[in-house]
Amino acid sequence: MKSSASRQASCACGQLTLEASGEPIRISVCHCRACQRRSGAPFAAQARYPRPRVRLDGEYKTFVRVADSGNEVTAHFCPHCGSTLCYWLAVDPDVLAVAIGAFGDSDFPSPNFSMHDGQRYGWIGLPASIEYHP
Repeated sequence: MKSSASRQASCACGQLTLEASGEPIRISVCHCRACQRRSGAPFAAQARYPRPRVRLDGEYKTFVRVADSGNEVTAHFCPHCGSTLCYWLAVDPDVLAVAIGAFGDSDFPSPNFSMHDGQRYGWIGLPASIEYHP
């Protein structure tokens, strides 16, 4: 993984920004139906960071939903453009998951973990080295 002091992410309109310091503790994709609906894509990709290493700046709203796993998820999104920038799970409150696309960095490290793989669209291929979870 490329060493980085910090990475910046933002919503589509740029009003809500985030700075994550250090490397993520996990980079994953999730294929559950709730993440598909949240992201508007066939899967969601996120990088998880310890909350103390993430600074969120700007106005945001939150939306609480229940994931396919039954876990409560609190998403932080821009009230102006609607982009979800990050979220946290009630079962793991010390970790913040940041939407990888919000970084706008095509060199961002690839995921090493795939969740709810049983709901993955059949045409999506992932690296063979990734850790898969049904």
